[in-house]
Amino acid sequence: MDYMVRATASNDQIRAFAATTRDMVESARRAHDTSPAATAALGRLLTGGAMMGCMMKGEKDLLTLQVHGDGPIGGIVVTADSRGHAKGYVYEPHVMLHANSKGKLDVSGAVGKGTLQVIRDLGLKEPYMGSCDLQTGEIAEDLTYYFAVSEQVPSSVGLGVLMEKNNTVRRAGGFIIQLMPDTPEETILRLEQSLQGVTSVTAMLDAGMSPEEILGQLLGDMDLEITEKVPLSWRCDCSAARVEQALISIGREEIRSMIHEGKPVEVACHFCNKKYVFPIAVMEELLTKAK
Repeated sequence: MDYMVRATASNDQIRAFAATTRDMVESARRAHDTSPAATAALGRLLTGGAMMGCMMKGEKDLLTLQVHGDGPIGGIVVTADSRGHAKGYVYEPHVMLHANSKGKLDVSGAVGKGTLQVIRDLGLKEPYMGSCDLQTGEIAEDLTYYFAVSEQVPSSVGLGVLMEKNNTVRRAGGFIIQLMPDTPEETILRLEQSLQGVTSVTAMLDAGMSPEEILGQLLGDMDLEITEKVPLSWRCDCSAARVEQALISIGREEIRSMIHEGKPVEVACHFCNKKYVFPIAVMEELLTKAK
């Protein structure tokens, strides 16, 4: 089962999150039939997004992460809520790339150079928006940079997706560790030394380490305290009613044009690929509701 743990360390000077997300990333892979590189890129952003979503406090708060790059994958979009649900898609799901120089999936090559945008809808008049340039396209480093530059929160983000030989997801997960304001230099140095000992997130995941054990390895000698465990899951909240509203919003002229083609209209959800079919009779009903 996918889940995230929330923790504190060093007398509340450090807050930390770690997650295992294999089922969520495999659900995304199945929904979009993604290639290994696309699965890794989407899976890393899904994992980071799920943890960041759980940082929000409001029940209806929504987080959207958008990666726009000049690499062959084009872009990635992930949406997460504060209750551990996440969904996402990549623009070009079937991108095939050779392994990088380290023999790993070339996420950086798939994403390329571009921007990371973070949108938090907290139920206010305007959503909070922050952005930064992609630093490596590896996702974890880009989120680390985003936290430092856009939110002024020194952070360390580690994300990993490991594939089976049949291209299903073997392991997925990651961590986010953040320093609270006025953290003493001594604590910062201890944390830096601990993080230097991390070989890779995928190595920890492949060793079967749980989120608690990952944080234990990183913060175990710094008075680590696990404070909460949150279930995580892939969930898309699309529905026929929502798609109908989207069709109505495109206007009468566009709907008339669709009706004129004389065949049922098929609409697929970007996030989960579920298809909704609207017969001509239903489209004519929608026309009467459109402006």
